[in-house]
Amino acid sequence: MTSGRIAIIGGGAAGFFAALACSEAGSKAEIVVLEKTAHYLSKVKISGGGRCNVTHGCFNEREFATRFPRGERALIGALKQFQARDTVAWFAAHGVKLKTESDGRMFPVTDSSQTIIDCLLNTARAANVKLKTNCAVEHVAKNPDGGFELTLSNGETLACEKLLLATGGCRTPALGQLAVSLGHTLEAPVPSLFTFHVATPWLGELAGVSVENIEVAIPETKLRERGALLITHWGFSGPAILRLSAWGARALHELDYRFTLRLNWLPHLTDETLAREFEVRRKSQAAKLIVNAPVTPLPARLWEQIVIAAGVPRATRWSALSRPAQHQLIQQLLRGEFPVAGKSLNKDEFVTCGGVNLGEVDFKTMQSRICPGLFFAGELLDIDGITGGFNFQAAWTTGWIAGRAMAV
Repeated sequence: MTSGRIAIIGGGAAGFFAALACSEAGSKAEIVVLEKTAHYLSKVKISGGGRCNVTHGCFNEREFATRFPRGERALIGALKQFQARDTVAWFAAHGVKLKTESDGRMFPVTDSSQTIIDCLLNTARAANVKLKTNCAVEHVAKNPDGGFELTLSNGETLACEKLLLATGGCRTPALGQLAVSLGHTLEAPVPSLFTFHVATPWLGELAGVSVENIEVAIPETKLRERGALLITHWGFSGPAILRLSAWGARALHELDYRFTLRLNWLPHLTDETLAREFEVRRKSQAAKLIVNAPVTPLPARLWEQIVIAAGVPRATRWSALSRPAQHQLIQQLLRGEFPVAGKSLNKDEFVTCGGVNLGEVDFKTMQSRICPGLFFAGELLDIDGITGGFNFQAAWTTGWIAGRAMAV
């Protein structure tokens, strides 16, 4: 087992898990976690609205890996070493029980991210892992005879035999500077997991309204997703939008986040079935106002705005719905178009597409193929998943593999 010192730059999920895996594998080395901010695990703190979406309840490695727009192939083998089931077992062994919600997301039964933070911190302290906050690393030098020398922000230097970079997503190329300085290349970073700005006036009146199953597409690309949608003060959010943004991260960046979004509010219906439904209503609800008779499962407020957006006057009754007006209403329901003009982050969470080129890393150990003794874990790699616990699992997986490999 390795003696000497192992330095881990980055006190997030991947860095912490690597430190713990290294210790639990029996390493005799001094393990030091260097965090540039005043707080460890800040992303864990805010994840899942403060509940921490630890992982996802899918225990098939290949199926799990398909949830990653970038990194799928590399992760299949990695997940065979440590997958979601292993994460559940690890936390259970350390006193934290997880629960699975209807959509597959897994949270601590306490519904508090602090439970996860306390578990990781207490386990690290019990393992005598050295934790240093407010300790940024300004420069890393590879020694000719092996090992590394780190220059810290306070001017001090720190020598280590092995080094793990777990510095998080490269929101800008500068955040990947340490990897580049050691010979690695970065795939250009662009945002992933973001919501859409839509200035359509009537949407602003519906902030907070959600629909469980819609289909969204971007006609000028091949992007298409189904799922829940949330209307916000600035436009659209919800799982369907976030997944669309993840799969389309690079394409939407190239479009400067300005494109037409096509929205099908009723993907379980066709033009023909809707036309038949309207014909039935002409006879059975002839005197009823169209705006007051929503098609299931659309919320009443949303239905009213869609009817008006289709050009059907508010006072129109079913008996007076003309064929041209019916056509426009069906178009608005099944092929409504909304101009997107910008994006927002998903709350305070930020996932980036881009990072260290995966071909430069051995996913059996997470060691650099370019710089011996250098390891990687987490979002610094060009890996990103859709929302739902997948990105945290990538952090646990790559951190665990790197930690075990550094212990040898």
